[in-house]
Amino acid sequence: MKSIVKSLAVTALLGLALVSSAHATPWKNLDAEQLEATLVKKFSEGKYSSKGADSCLMCHKKNDTVTAIFDGVHGQINNSKSPMAGLQCEACHGPQGKHNRGGKEPMISFGKDSKLSASAQNSVCQGCHNDPKQMAWHTSTHNLEEIACADCHVVHAANDPALDKLSVNDTCTSCHTKEKADMNKRSSHPMKWDQMTCVDCHAPHGSMNESALMQPTVNDTCYSCHAEKRGPFLWEHAPVTENCVSCHNPHGSVNDNMLDNRAPQLCQQCHAPDGHASRVVPEPGMDAFGGAKSCLNCHSQIHGSNHPSGSLLQR
Repeated sequence: MKSIVKSLAVTALLGLALVSSAHATPWKNLDAEQLEATLVKKFSEGKYSSKGADSCLMCHKKNDTVTAIFDGVHGQINNSKSPMAGLQCEACHGPQGKHNRGGKEPMISFGKDSKLSASAQNSVCQGCHNDPKQMAWHTSTHNLEEIACADCHVVHAANDPALDKLSVNDTCTSCHTKEKADMNKRSSHPMKWDQMTCVDCHAPHGSMNESALMQPTVNDTCYSCHAEKRGPFLWEHAPVTENCVSCHNPHGSVNDNMLDNRAPQLCQQCHAPDGHASRVVPEPGMDAFGGAKSCLNCHSQIHGSNHPSGSLLQR
């Protein structure tokens, strides 16, 4: 709990100076800064209710979205790491004060209807969730875009959709709509069937790597499944060793093998016409270049070759 108070105090120092007149202002008239300052002060004073959740449930027991807390890990009284085993509801929502006495003194709330900033909401969660998995959170895109934990996670539930393999993709693609469109294209990873998830490759809480990847590089991420492409090869294809996404769109494509473009157009982005067969023929199939797999009719080992005569990636 001390860590929560410390986190909230830091939030206050970053621009939410305590407003001494806040208590003299009707609760409904408080602006966002005054509200945050008031809640920070309540947390700092630490005047918690002796009855805990019993006081809350007097009013909220008929609200299914509230009582569902007891179906999940956060509501397990016999779990020492659960808020319900400690300060109960007030562990996250702060001291209730006079909240249940007509005046409806404000408490910390979460989600889209909360009047608190994302950083203020998140500081409460990070009071407990401060393990190494969150170490890159402060520099993550989600944090910089002011995404609150409650925008993705559901605490008052038996199962958090963001932690369920069968629903995490829906959670991610509710915002990442371009990737949702890509994963439903004709050539894609099996994400639309939930056989693969966004968090298999990406760390949603931030990463020291590019694109919040779990692995150090794009290629290392791809090689974790596509080990046969790793090499090293006697004859290597430069764009393959540099970055897989030079040719592939990992989220999906209308082209075979998730390629950005079809051959020969894809190949000609690097290989300018040199006279041998690098021309688009008027009718597919007229020569080795225009038929079937185009360039790959001959250069079939495009990811690399170990054959003594494979300098042109033909074997």
